[in-house]
Amino acid sequence: MLKILEHIKSDIVFSNNWWEYAKDIYVMPNGDQGEYHYVHSKGSTFIIPITDDKNFIMIKQYRYLNRKFSIEFPGGGLKEGTDPKLNAMNEMQEESGYISDTVSHLGNFNPFNGVTDEICYVFLAENCRYVGNNPDYSEEFEILKLTEKDIINYIKEGEIWDGMTLAAWSLYYFKR
Repeated sequence: MLKILEHIKSDIVFSNNWWEYAKDIYVMPNGDQGEYHYVHSKGSTFIIPITDDKNFIMIKQYRYLNRKFSIEFPGGGLKEGTDPKLNAMNEMQEESGYISDTVSHLGNFNPFNGVTDEICYVFLAENCRYVGNNPDYSEEFEILKLTEKDIINYIKEGEIWDGMTLAAWSLYYFKR
């Protein structure tokens, strides 16, 4: 039978507005004490915007860590005390310029469960309309309108490679 691993203590090594780099001491399955280093996150949100004509709104941006462009759904990190649905709606307008009055929760996932305790909340925004975007000073985006077939082809071709976008798409695709 699998064991629930006992937590002994936690220390924060580094902290910013979005996440903390933490180190835990815990009891490993063999009974010895071990260190576990991870990113503690306040969470994140992703939102899948769909227009009346059934186009999906995605954003293309340059991802510095990977040194390449990425096609993604709008999303972002949560600050302490922020409502995930409101955060998702704000990220959608900030990044894509679209808003919606019809937003529903699709599900949650952990983007990298061996490295972070982050939970990403995924929402679906229907009947989206463009009102203009206002990107954060550190970001720039190209707004894309894609069909479901476009998205599937981009995934097959490796043009959509972002793990959080792939997970969000799976929650949408298998619940529709």
